[in-house]
Amino acid sequence: MSLAVRRWPLAVGVALLGAPALSGQSLPTADPILKRIWEQGMERSQADALAQTLMDSIGPRLVGAPGMKAASDWAIAMYGSWGIGARAESYGTWKGWKRGLTHLDLIAPRERSLEGGALAWSVGTGGRPVEGPVVTLPALADSAAFANWLRTVPGKYVAISFPQPTCRPDADWEEFAGGDPRMAAIGRMFGGGPARTAFHRMRAERAAADSGWRARLAATGMRENDLRAALGAAGAAGVLTNSWPQGYGVTRVFDARTDKTPVYWLGCEDYGLVARLAERNQGPRLRATSTAAFTGEAPAINTIAEIKGTEKPNEYVVLSAHFDSWDGGSGATDNGTGTVIMMEAARILKAVYPNPKRTIIVGHWNSEEQGLNGSAAFAADHAEVVSGMQALFNQDNGTGRIASVSALGLLGTSEALGRWFTKLPDEMMRDTRLDLPGAPSGGGTDHASFICAGAPAVGLNSEPWDYFSYTWHTNRDTYDKVAMENVRHNATLVAMLAYLASEDPVTTGRDRRVMGISQRTGQQAQWPTCSPPDRAFSR
Repeated sequence: MSLAVRRWPLAVGVALLGAPALSGQSLPTADPILKRIWEQGMERSQADALAQTLMDSIGPRLVGAPGMKAASDWAIAMYGSWGIGARAESYGTWKGWKRGLTHLDLIAPRERSLEGGALAWSVGTGGRPVEGPVVTLPALADSAAFANWLRTVPGKYVAISFPQPTCRPDADWEEFAGGDPRMAAIGRMFGGGPARTAFHRMRAERAAADSGWRARLAATGMRENDLRAALGAAGAAGVLTNSWPQGYGVTRVFDARTDKTPVYWLGCEDYGLVARLAERNQGPRLRATSTAAFTGEAPAINTIAEIKGTEKPNEYVVLSAHFDSWDGGSGATDNGTGTVIMMEAARILKAVYPNPKRTIIVGHWNSEEQGLNGSAAFAADHAEVVSGMQALFNQDNGTGRIASVSALGLLGTSEALGRWFTKLPDEMMRDTRLDLPGAPSGGGTDHASFICAGAPAVGLNSEPWDYFSYTWHTNRDTYDKVAMENVRHNATLVAMLAYLASEDPVTTGRDRRVMGISQRTGQQAQWPTCSPPDRAFSR
């Protein structure tokens, strides 16, 4: 029987940043373990100390980079200090790379140190300063003209991203832009008065400029990754990029996708500066120094902690979060917060529930950012965990309080969540809703590596906190962006759910919902299939 999609509002409340934990409050529950979980998680939390060490001292955790190994060693030591066994489990290899230091300076027509760095897996300069003029990708007729132009790039820095005409968020323009009488009619068409017309004109001009830039890229006849490689092969001193998520001071930071020449990111403002100077023939010159270097083949590892079950050791409750990150910032909200939530939940459980009925596993997955490789490898290598899974709880979208919990399309998980949530105290349920039965996802985060096999994975989705505008894969994903009260709450909630799942006398069923009709194809949607992981560097 198919369950209709339902959202269950459980309670209403407001959580304020910096609000104190309800210290000393007696949690209204008859379950002594839930009461002790609350006391341990909200009054004796170690989440802040864990987060500060992970994000500030260890820092970002790019697969194949030293930070990943350092983080794994640290986590294993922390688990050991709590009496929990943990291990690093290799599932393949990756290209080893060390970021080192990068310094970028504009040296003409004036001097200015620029905000920027090397993209992941970029070649460096061997620590030598490399100077050269900056040029932008020109408007050319076709790929033949581009091939001729390539002869002019040796020794130059080539800017290949669209230079944003403004790095102010659109919300600022919409709120503050002054009116223009000539645009009043257009403003009225968009439902606004003269105060909105300058905003709409800016958007129209930006869209036209962006379209023109896309035409420049198309004229090369190449995809961007091939373009980067071609520029390197032609002798460019470096490639300059920018990916702006429309927030103040933020830039998305990914990987170089070529080992032919250094590839650098610049902040929105500084990228626009050098691009405008180049477009107006004002003689920009750049000096870049990078100690980034490849370090040979490195092991690709998941970090796994385990508390053995006493009655049903071959059934599993899994706490899930990816350990790796991009390395433009500190990997704080993607996914240091999820990592800390699961570590702290395990610490709480060991302190107050040391002999669980079912085995509790904590999976700190590697290489999620390159396609869920670590979790997919674990699922492929541990069929016994997938087949014996009672529940998996995965969190991977920032520092917000958990606002919705999804059964991801499984009817048995929906029933189990209903049982578990009725036992939770009101304080843990407020502002949280159940999405039942929900729908499976084919990617995006690590629960997809298990739900594809029909295992009872649960998605824990947090309030946004401007996640996609400001911290997701950006240079600003740092410790100071963490709302620690939310992390404490989330860790406590996960510990409670893990305890209830472990104790549940009912084994979670795996019946799947009837899938709906795809709006894209007009056909019935299919349950996602499991994809094999990349067990070696393939970029």
